[in-house]
Amino acid sequence: MRARSRGKPMDARRRDLARIHLGKKALRLDDETYRDMLFQLTGKRSAGDMSAPQRYQVLDRMKALGWLESNDARGKHPGRPRDTAAVPLLRKVEALLAEAKRPWSYAHAMAERMFHINKVEWLRPDQMHKLVAALQTDANRHKQKEAPQ
Repeated sequence: MRARSRGKPMDARRRDLARIHLGKKALRLDDETYRDMLFQLTGKRSAGDMSAPQRYQVLDRMKALGWLESNDARGKHPGRPRDTAAVPLLRKVEALLAEAKRPWSYAHAMAERMFHINKVEWLRPDQMHKLVAALQTDANRHKQKEAPQ
């Protein structure tokens, strides 16, 4: 068992480990997949056995997989997405809602139903694409109903 030291290095280690475990939970990684990812990146199957550079490598991979730490941090609720790829998609969602005369609560309910995420703004770009596709399908369906036959 390791001796625990008091001071800043241990605080940084704990913070990194907490961030890694938040990312694991947010990405919904099962234990086997998570440990396989750790081993692939660092050669270790436990985040507790990693050096600081290895922990940063794991955090970078989690971010590349779509995890945005700001969405998970202590209940803070981000406003607009920081990811620039998501902004045009958010505008598309807004346009589709306006065209269908639907409120934002409709899109939020779809995000909850499809991804178990409460707000459209919190969706990753790949999830946002799927939401836009669903809204576009809905718009196409309503256009067919309105078209004269």
